Amino acid sequence: MTLDLSVYSELLLALLPELVLTGWSLVLLIFVAWRHKTERDLRIAGWLTLAGLASAAVAVYWLWWNQTGIEGLATMVAADDFRWVADWVFIGAAALTVLISFFYLERERLLVPEYYVLLLFATLGAMIMAAGADLMVVFLGLELLSVAVYVLAGLDRRRARSAEAALKYFLLGAFASGFLLYGIALVYGATATTNFTLIGTQVSISGTSPMLLIGLALLIVGFGFKVAAVPFHMWAPDVYDGAPTPVTAFMATTVKAAAFAALFRLLITAFSSVPAWHDIVWWLAAVTMVGGNLFALGQRSLKRMLAYSSVAHAGYLLVAVTAGGSEGTGAFLVYAVAYTLMSLGAFAVLSAKGRSGESEVLIDDFAGLGTKRPWLAFAMAVCMLSLLGFPGTAGFIGKWYILIAATNADQNLLATILVLTSVISAGYYLPVIMAMYMKPEPIEAAHVDVVLDRWARLAVTAVVVGLLLFGVWPNRLFQLARTAGASIQPITTTTTALPPGASQ
Repeated sequence: MTLDLSVYSELLLALLPELVLTGWSLVLLIFVAWRHKTERDLRIAGWLTLAGLASAAVAVYWLWWNQTGIEGLATMVAADDFRWVADWVFIGAAALTVLISFFYLERERLLVPEYYVLLLFATLGAMIMAAGADLMVVFLGLELLSVAVYVLAGLDRRRARSAEAALKYFLLGAFASGFLLYGIALVYGATATTNFTLIGTQVSISGTSPMLLIGLALLIVGFGFKVAAVPFHMWAPDVYDGAPTPVTAFMATTVKAAAFAALFRLLITAFSSVPAWHDIVWWLAAVTMVGGNLFALGQRSLKRMLAYSSVAHAGYLLVAVTAGGSEGTGAFLVYAVAYTLMSLGAFAVLSAKGRSGESEVLIDDFAGLGTKRPWLAFAMAVCMLSLLGFPGTAGFIGKWYILIAATNADQNLLATILVLTSVISAGYYLPVIMAMYMKPEPIEAAHVDVVLDRWARLAVTAVVVGLLLFGVWPNRLFQLARTAGASIQPITTTTTALPPGASQ
């Protein structure tokens, strides 16, 4: 099915998943304005959120099944396999976040059904970012995502640390948005367009200019803040530590994946003929992998360790960006699926152990968990091993695919750094497993209250099954990722004409 975006009805069809999710968001907004006081109201809001996410997933599947594409130039939004797969990652992460949020919000007495409205709006922003074929569309999606997450980070108004997290994230997020917007302005000044395809065509014909290079550098800086790459990561540990744990899980997965999805489409489509960004991203990837892992080594708080671990994983994904092409894009999608599962699973088990945001839960606090709560300990062990990249898990498959893409792109040194830093990460992932299985519990009742409700257990079970299944049978995921990666192609002057009035 080919859509002509100049026809209004077909443009709406191209935006069907986003429109469905918007409709459900408005329904949920009306509901929480009417009922917002009891635990039952909170539960109903959560189930409405899951219904909205399921409806959006069906819409995405329908467009993907019908092989939807764009006729001619993708003016504002793209319709390709890359977008559909990225949407499934966002929707899946949001659905798992809802399942682990039911019990958590009730236990912490956070009877705020607006939480689910913000979660839907954040997911909508992520989907718009993945669909954006224009810098302004990407910026609108990014701001929708960011504003919702700013509020989610400070949801627990009784804790000063949560308020601090929201304020830090807002200030540095606004700073990053300024970089992005100024970069967009300079790119527009150099090319007279904000459309990815037309930027790529203009650059391939006229070459680069200082204004364009500065604009591109500012765009990379802005995205560097959003994905928490070193040295733009300074906000991540405090924000991840202070936010409610399900929110932290959502931020570490969906926000990061959305920023990378937009970055891939931007660099491959618009700036494929500008070699300068490869060197910038190369150094960014190397410093992020080394810095994130070394910072994580010194952490005793499990939540802060996972926060710095998230920084390191941003470095692994930047290796895929540096590799570029269809292989790099496919590697990103495979690793995004794996990282979403293992990160959400780890934060879900952490939420069972802690109280008041889990900021004070140390790695040693998990001592003896394997004896008292064998299922939770096994789930955490699988997540830790997958984050480490242990064979037989989805994390290993994801890293292996990134290494293949890097070596095929002659990025051998970067691939070596990835392997070495993954070895370093054993220094903070394995102590969690050692504490659970090789240390006795400090007191007899240490893990009596470590529980998850049935829906959170369902989410953790799905995560463990997914990590082990993709670890031993990744063929279907590989095929889907390769197809999606190949759907984003660099622009050549022979395939796209400049718009009337554009400078030659």
